Amino acid sequence: MNFAPLPSVDVASVPADALVLDVREDDEWAAGHVEGALHVPMSDFVARFGEVTEAVAEGRRAFVMCRVGGRSAQVTQYLVQQGIDAVNVDGGMLAWDGAGRPMVTESGSPAFVL
Repeated sequence: MNFAPLPSVDVASVPADALVLDVREDDEWAAGHVEGALHVPMSDFVARFGEVTEAVAEGRRAFVMCRVGGRSAQVTQYLVQQGIDAVNVDGGMLAWDGAGRPMVTESGSPAFVL
């Protein structure tokens, strides 16, 4: 079997205005996330797929992110199979935080990666 290589980028390549799709669970999201990201936990992904297709309807690329890149790789593969322009963000939120990219919380408390 031949599998196409999964499209991926490093955190430095994610534009500031990118559509970031965060597939982590609610507790991980609450601890800290990319401002403006679309939060659709992997466990809810199929049920909430319509939200994702609406967000990418304008021809935007989805930058898929989880904690380290495993769950987001699976979701990216699924999206690409559905014909959606999606890339996995290598290293996930740990790499994002490590690169000093900004994170927020809804509570206003300091953001961190759970």
